[in-house]
Amino acid sequence: MAHATHPDLATVKLPEVLHALADPIRLGLVRLLSDGEERAWGQLDAPIAPSTLSYHLKVLRSAGITRTRMEGTRCFVHLRVGDLKDRFPGLLETTLALAAEPDAGITQVGIKTG
Repeated sequence: MAHATHPDLATVKLPEVLHALADPIRLGLVRLLSDGEERAWGQLDAPIAPSTLSYHLKVLRSAGITRTRMEGTRCFVHLRVGDLKDRFPGLLETTLALAAEPDAGITQVGIKTG
């Protein structure tokens, strides 16, 4: 990825965001990033192939949910919390609250250590 493109959130429609949040892996990524920390893609530990992880991160970015920053050959991603709250008030908070329920069916995504 030479340069990540990010949509102006004013142009993003609710169905695009809901589609991006509908996948258990993507919802797990959003949950992980909801702590406000920026993470390198290589730190993300998901039970999927790296190419599939890249696809899911692209869907989140295209829906305006995350922002990707390049630094040399490394990619970093963070959740666009403020932008999402402004554009879709209450959506992120409600989604994260429901995703925290034990039977939510969210795929666990973690941080690689070591």
